[in-house]
Amino acid sequence: MNVIKHDDQPVEKWREGVVTRMRTSALTGGRQLCVFEQFCDPGLGAPTHLHAVEEVLEVVEGTAEVWLADERALVGANQSVLVPAGVPHGFRNAGAALLHVRATLAAPTFEASYQSSTELSRRWVPGAERPGSSERGSA
Repeated sequence: MNVIKHDDQPVEKWREGVVTRMRTSALTGGRQLCVFEQFCDPGLGAPTHLHAVEEVLEVVEGTAEVWLADERALVGANQSVLVPAGVPHGFRNAGAALLHVRATLAAPTFEASYQSSTELSRRWVPGAERPGSSERGSA
């Protein structure tokens, strides 16, 4: 049995005002899931991007403005958005307090392609360089 101590997982800065903690992934023995938490300062979050796999984005605490293709919604604590594979989406903290979200991807690694030319397509894999390299990234 693989018991994962989440408090022992490192917290990483993925971009200014956004930190991430992997809960499970290929690094912890996952074969089909990548689950991570993000903590976002007001106004910040994840720019428009897409994944090749399905994602569930859950708001644990705070309020997020989430966009999925051309739709937008305010999503609060204990609410989730199911993001189909290949659909552009993103979110930002719409509140005044810290936003805590949990994302679950149907793959053991994180990969994202971004619409913005200022964001590089990213891939998070176990053992890759620390944030800032082209091999690590953020949602």
